[in-house]
Amino acid sequence: MIDPGMVPTLDPNPLPAPYWVFKLLLVVTFTLHIMAMNLMLGGAAMALLARWRKGNAFGNRIFLDVAKKVPSLMAATISLGIAPLLFVQVLYGQYFYTSSILLAWPWFLVIVFVIAAYYGFYFVAYRGEHRPLAAGRVLLFSTTLVLLVGFIYTNNITLGLAPTRWAHKYFNSASGWHLNLAEPTLFPRYLHFMTSAVAVGGLLLVLMAWAKWKQEREYAVALFQFGGKAFMYANMAQIVIGMAFLMSLPREVRMLFMGDSPLASALLGIGMVGAFAIIFLMSAALRKEDIRLAGLGVTSITAVVIATMCVMRDMVRDAYLKPYLNAQPFAVQTQWSPLLLFLGVFVAGVALWAVMLWRYGFFTKAGAGDK
Repeated sequence: MIDPGMVPTLDPNPLPAPYWVFKLLLVVTFTLHIMAMNLMLGGAAMALLARWRKGNAFGNRIFLDVAKKVPSLMAATISLGIAPLLFVQVLYGQYFYTSSILLAWPWFLVIVFVIAAYYGFYFVAYRGEHRPLAAGRVLLFSTTLVLLVGFIYTNNITLGLAPTRWAHKYFNSASGWHLNLAEPTLFPRYLHFMTSAVAVGGLLLVLMAWAKWKQEREYAVALFQFGGKAFMYANMAQIVIGMAFLMSLPREVRMLFMGDSPLASALLGIGMVGAFAIIFLMSAALRKEDIRLAGLGVTSITAVVIATMCVMRDMVRDAYLKPYLNAQPFAVQTQWSPLLLFLGVFVAGVALWAVMLWRYGFFTKAGAGDK
């Protein structure tokens, strides 16, 4: 029998907006964050692969071109990650704080790893052309640190979903080194996110090829072929890993996506159909050298798939915490002026971010630079 007393009591302060507003903002901001993270980590991975892949005439140029974008994508990842982290603390604070305390030292090291990785990315961006050997090693080091950050986050999130393990871990040792390595979903969940990043990193190269399609066709084709194939192969692996992740979930959670919940099942269907669609569309685009199909069609469907997966992730969390979590106890005292101000600034900020990416060249239409 579940003891509700094992979970800290809810913060008595009222929510400044309705519960559903925070849920919606959590999902939306996390989706934006994960897209930026995928571009950053996937871009770094693709740069490394381009550097070390034999027989690639443009390998070093791809390495430098992508590496120069990674620091900006890192900044976007961090900035867009603040909002969902805050919303998680508002809605799931007693779970998130407890798990953070249990793995306090790895959680603290996240800051150290992010700062060190950030410095490394900037070193490669500004010194990579003059110190190519060191740049490759530094980029590998920084990418490894980001992978470690992702692993720590996965441990924290999964431990926050398992209140029955907290007391045993804490009273066994108050060291603050309690990773959640015994969790069956830990590694499938982690690989699910990291493989997705590689796929989106391949898509980043496709978008770069689209921007250069009329200016430098030979280089653009090399970007397109390399990125498009990486995108396809990573998504093929992602389907297998995603199924493994689904099967590793507890039965009552897994069955939500296999018929118990029409909405959850529909979302899983959309995600699966979308995953197969982007693989086949990218394959067709590569065969026909149709950069528009890849740059516009595949990118749009991929964004829908990522958003769908983020909604499913939120449903999994609520299913795990269902025995403990109840939205009703939240007191609500809506403060309309701060809420409207936040929403206005948020929308403006996202719009500015999109414009910056467009001007930076990620989503420039083919031939737009030929002026």
